[in-house]
Amino acid sequence: MSGFAFTIAEAHPALPGHFPGRPIVPGVLLLDETLAGIEQRLGRRVATLQQVKFVAALLPGETAFVSFEPKGERVSFVVQTQRDGGPAKLATGTVSLSP
Repeated sequence: MSGFAFTIAEAHPALPGHFPGRPIVPGVLLLDETLAGIEQRLGRRVATLQQVKFVAALLPGETAFVSFEPKGERVSFVVQTQRDGGPAKLATGTVSLSP
């Protein structure tokens, strides 16, 4: 299993409107960072998002930890953060890679 981490800064332009007064990182931004990191580390493009399930929201300034496992042309991933002294799952999914 491979992995990487990323943080969305509290000043990111997508946050003020998502949700005013209590911003969360939009799922599409979490997914974009996750897929870009997988592509960069594997040196291959993601062809399709086969499945994704968002379990909890990432908060601005929190670090997301992505673990992923390539199996042939498919890659499964899990995104977590640390909360209350332990791991908190944010999202899971599967993608297929381009040839």
